[in-house]
Amino acid sequence: MREYALVILSVALLTYLTTPLARACAVRIGAVAEVRERDVHSAPTPRLGGLAMYAGLLAGLLIASALPMMSSVFEGGRQALALAAAGGILVVLGVLDDTYGLDAPTKLAGQAVAATVLALMGVGLIWVPVGEGVFLLDPLTSVVLTVLIVLVTVNAVNFVDGLDGLAAGIVGIGALAFFGYCYVLSVEYGLERATLPTLISALVVGMTAGFLPANLHPARLFMGDTGSMLLGLLLAASTISLTGQIDPTVVPTTSAFAAFLPVLLPLAVIALPLADMVLAILRRARRRRLPWTPDREHLHHQLLRRGHSQRRVVLLMYALTAVIAFTAVATALVPWPWAITGGAAGLAGVALAVRSRTVRRPLSEPRTVAHGR
Repeated sequence: MREYALVILSVALLTYLTTPLARACAVRIGAVAEVRERDVHSAPTPRLGGLAMYAGLLAGLLIASALPMMSSVFEGGRQALALAAAGGILVVLGVLDDTYGLDAPTKLAGQAVAATVLALMGVGLIWVPVGEGVFLLDPLTSVVLTVLIVLVTVNAVNFVDGLDGLAAGIVGIGALAFFGYCYVLSVEYGLERATLPTLISALVVGMTAGFLPANLHPARLFMGDTGSMLLGLLLAASTISLTGQIDPTVVPTTSAFAAFLPVLLPLAVIALPLADMVLAILRRARRRRLPWTPDREHLHHQLLRRGHSQRRVVLLMYALTAVIAFTAVATALVPWPWAITGGAAGLAGVALAVRSRTVRRPLSEPRTVAHGR
């Protein structure tokens, strides 16, 4: 655990120290979120927080390469380079979007390129769990499914990025839960293939922890699409490297759902962003609008209407994410009735907290937010 703690702390520290540089860069090149009718912030706020997170990612990979516990990720493969290269593509794409504004098809194409690079360099689905076994994928299907998972995860994180500290906190909490499960597989049970998702999760925990001090309300720096796409890519990479590269039949667990855990756990980690994205797409489809058209109906908007403050909404969504993610992890480590009972109690607590504000108000105060915070 000491080696992973070193990686997390180092990444968090470097991300934190480079946020002022990212902010200065954003101001210099004009990557600033101006105040619009559909925004929450009351003053122009620099974007490009993703630059600081990418610096943390590179530093974390460099430090991890010198640590014996993570040596399998760097020996005889290009997986670490794949993370840096695919992440770099999305960071460049994000900087262009945060500065000049790119249309949705262009961003989608850039995301697909990054996902393809990730897959071709070794971070791709090898198989998919089927029943009590696995189904081996051919190379083309492997790349296609990898790209699809990356696109869904990247845009799910972007959709939920609507309040100060919201996306970074949700991703960080989910990554922490995922790290706990992968660490048990990698270290306690000696599954070498679990080292990569364990490392990726640790990197994400450090990146979000280092960025949050600058991003919590009132935010001094937004992550922008530069950061949301990078975090989405890393979440997808950890999901792929667990679900598609570890045979579920060799996963030790106390759960009755053993064969499905490698699939269910990643879904639980991104459950809230994924649900928000799916609901948004369905909602806009019913209204005959494009999926990426902004509206005022996201989950955090609904909570704002109930009278919760922005900070309280963020904390509620943190709590909901933690309950879902850690309950899923608990099913792998303790008898599932205990885990489900604890999760149900947690959900009940969140529901009571949500209902504690019953005064409804329009979204004129605070105003609706844009994606890419």
